[in-house]
Amino acid sequence: MADYRGFLKVRDRELPPSRPVPVRLMDWREVHEHRAGSPSTDPILVRQAGRCMDCGIPFCHEGCPLGNLIPEWNDLVWRGQWADAADRLHATNNFPEFTGRICPAPCETSCVLGISQPPVTIKNIEESIIDEAWERGYVQPQVPQRLTGKTVAVVGSGPAGMAAAQQLTRAGHTVAVFEKDDAIGGLMRYGVPDFKLEKRHIDRRMEQMELEGTRFRPGIEIGVDILWSDLRARYDAVVVATGAPVPRELDVPGKELDGVHFAMEYLHQANAVQAGRRVRDQITATGKHVIIIGGGDTGSDCLGTALRQQAASVTTLAIGKRPPTERPENQPWPTDPVLFEVSSSHEEGGERSYLASTVAFVGNDDGAVRSLRLATTEYLADGRRLPTPGTEREIPADLVLIAMGFTGPETGALVEQTGADLTGRGFIARERDYATSVPGVFVAGDAGRGQSLVVWAIAEGRAAAAAVDTFLMGATELPSPVPATKVALRP
Repeated sequence: MADYRGFLKVRDRELPPSRPVPVRLMDWREVHEHRAGSPSTDPILVRQAGRCMDCGIPFCHEGCPLGNLIPEWNDLVWRGQWADAADRLHATNNFPEFTGRICPAPCETSCVLGISQPPVTIKNIEESIIDEAWERGYVQPQVPQRLTGKTVAVVGSGPAGMAAAQQLTRAGHTVAVFEKDDAIGGLMRYGVPDFKLEKRHIDRRMEQMELEGTRFRPGIEIGVDILWSDLRARYDAVVVATGAPVPRELDVPGKELDGVHFAMEYLHQANAVQAGRRVRDQITATGKHVIIIGGGDTGSDCLGTALRQQAASVTTLAIGKRPPTERPENQPWPTDPVLFEVSSSHEEGGERSYLASTVAFVGNDDGAVRSLRLATTEYLADGRRLPTPGTEREIPADLVLIAMGFTGPETGALVEQTGADLTGRGFIARERDYATSVPGVFVAGDAGRGQSLVVWAIAEGRAAAAAVDTFLMGATELPSPVPATKVALRP
């Protein structure tokens, strides 16, 4: 283990500082301070790694769907063995620079130290290991020693698709990744703002994967540009990793008004502009009163984006109660509790309102939204949440962003062209080995499990790759983190 008295000597949880709010609102760079020098010389990082107890049963392994070897690389960081730490990190995670930045870290809520003290800063240590590994040149292409002659098409280039592609390429298969957008990365590219994940992290992973042999095909929509049935005929296997991009609608009067948009439409355009793309009639928050409906990560991303676009005001509405700041009794350790969270975007400004039920969008004579009619949420005995009569009020709104999550994948073309089965909730049906009802077609990530976390996407991409390798070769040496039927503690 690391310092066997570390958790006794260092009881506080320390994280690197973020850039001052007035400064970071002037650009789109990541909010955290870029360290001067190497993480290996950061005493805070070494102290925090030394707090890891190397407990007999490390529940952080269960908290992380990838099964990251957290105590091992904490010990190696404390000892200054950065190359070994990077190897242990990559043993279970293809893209720790993604998870270290955008994962909500369920590993930390299951940290054994967290029973009596603030948990180890696992996420920050993970990010620091991979940043140091890139800086020192430890991350190199892993070119397969031989080619199998088998071909695989991966549809979708988010974390699930990229993980599956990299694993299958390293197994010796010839892999092509198809992406309907004009650039690789899925929602990491156009859904997650740069202030959370700068796109250079995606670009250098793409470069590594291309040197390993993976082929990327952006700007091709399967089902339209190439039929799903034709793709299956061309390739020995197909992995569907298209995500769950269908947004959850808010069915209230006025939803058709100009100025009412789904959050991902807004974020996609903002990220495209930051990438240097030209977007006609861009949805922008500049000078507007912005209302964000939904208090999750997507809503937080909209908040940070709107503040950088210099919105006149931003208000985030949540239909439910404000979560507690401490772990409630009905969500005991080591479960991942629902707590009141303050993201970097919430630190930057805006207001948050709870128990706010949207009754209607109110428009002006030009057909554009001008206000939003609210009521206080009432909880009924059967668990339903309804607007309380007599509590209605209006708040100004020039731009409304609906960030209420996603309902599932786009499956129309897949079903029509292959006859693939769906679940009762509209996800692509699959077996424990990720196989769909169409022979040779597998599904990984949100398209099969529904909206979830980046760690689940990578874990399923790795597991699906092992299943595809077995299908093609009769056996596999690729690791398989989770069966397809295993569910997250908080999807």
